[in-house]
Amino acid sequence: MIKNIIFDFGDIFINLDKQATYREMTRLGVTKISDEMIAVYHQYEKGLMTTDEFINFYHDKFGIEKEDLLNAWNAVLLDFPKKRLDFLKEVSASKKYRLFLLSNTNDLHIKWVQNAVGPEFYSEFKSSFEQFYLSHEINFRKPDSEIYEFVLNENNLIAEETLFVDDVKENTDSANKLGIHVWNLIPGKEDVTELFTKNKIN
Repeated sequence: MIKNIIFDFGDIFINLDKQATYREMTRLGVTKISDEMIAVYHQYEKGLMTTDEFINFYHDKFGIEKEDLLNAWNAVLLDFPKKRLDFLKEVSASKKYRLFLLSNTNDLHIKWVQNAVGPEFYSEFKSSFEQFYLSHEINFRKPDSEIYEFVLNENNLIAEETLFVDDVKENTDSANKLGIHVWNLIPGKEDVTELFTKNKIN
């Protein structure tokens, strides 16, 4: 029986255009994503690098102005349909499941989201979860197994009683290896509001 549900954020609740940042960076003259850039991104997403350090890396390496980088970096983030918030609030109000958010995100992205949806919407979203885990605040990131073990251990969750919803197969595969049930949601074809029709949850 499923007692706990862990949700990803991007392309589960908020829509993403995952190629947008690459397109914008290309427009700014950055046409190749190097191993160093990926390492810096992962460091930033784990909260092991400050926002200023992250911005300065791109400014110093490519001469990109701060405002241009911010716009390019946040271009990935689109809208947050209210029907998904309403659905989440219903599930939360039912008290049938313990709900958790587990997102790979960073300081710049979450601040953009807070500003875009407004304080009331964001507060309703965040308060629907028992715990709200953002990678840059807990210093772990998916798909590393440590992040799932952290959530399980911190909240005394049993893997076999837990469902994890994420749009990235690498992330759901990693969680599933620990015995966690998973739904690898396909954006554009499936919606989180279909949670109970797509999954056999008691």
